[in-house]
Amino acid sequence: MSLFGWIDPKDYSFNSFLLLERFQIRYMMQPRDGRANNPEWRRNIGIALNANPAVMWYFKRRCPECADSVNEIVAETPMPTSADEIRQAEVYILGSVEDFTVHTTPEVMAEKCCYIRIWDKERLFELADFTNKIVLDVGAGSGRLTFAAADKAAWVYASEPVGTMREFMREKAAGEGIKNVRVCDGFANNLPFPDNTFDIVMHGHAIGDDMDNEIAELTRVCKPGGWLLDCPGDGERNYSLSEDKVARSFEALHHVGTMGNNVYRYRKQVAK
Repeated sequence: MSLFGWIDPKDYSFNSFLLLERFQIRYMMQPRDGRANNPEWRRNIGIALNANPAVMWYFKRRCPECADSVNEIVAETPMPTSADEIRQAEVYILGSVEDFTVHTTPEVMAEKCCYIRIWDKERLFELADFTNKIVLDVGAGSGRLTFAAADKAAWVYASEPVGTMREFMREKAAGEGIKNVRVCDGFANNLPFPDNTFDIVMHGHAIGDDMDNEIAELTRVCKPGGWLLDCPGDGERNYSLSEDKVARSFEALHHVGTMGNNVYRYRKQVAK
């Protein structure tokens, strides 16, 4: 089972989950999103956690608000009876949150995820003039937009809530001698910067869970007359036009991506 086909979950140890962030564990284990209410998912996570007490301990300590949910699921699940049953459950769970699993190996994400690997950075530069600008990349991931913008911008700040991804970007910047990139923690709805800091605030796949509050926060840190940019990568599926973004005064720009599929980018000039 794999959500996107980026990885083979069989290649990953269940101990990879010892690298998850608190918000990722919360997303997995709190029942509000439906996953923890799914009987098959509950059975498999219960088997996997029963067989991996270190991961179970980590989930409860790293995300204490999920401890009751973890205890409840583990208590209702019989102890696994064979190594094959355990591994099947682990692989099921690793694949069910493939986007979190691949975050534990950022180098694989940068190599295997098609929206990163085959993307043309000129698609970003078509949206705004980056020359000597101060830029923020929100939900920067492995740095697809960050390192593209660094070619032209004065400074690029990469805000990313996943620690393994931040380490990857810092190591890439250091290894390639890129001096104008700074990496920090931060969520799209709570950015660690003062008002009116950036000429360009951009993201690729980082908003949508709480769109109005996220756009308000991106707008807060953007200078008057600056740009909000939404620049997804190329993919193996067609993107559809986001009516939600158009309704919020974003201009939609269409192109056919490297794989022959429809891609929509969005931009909005900030008026304050």
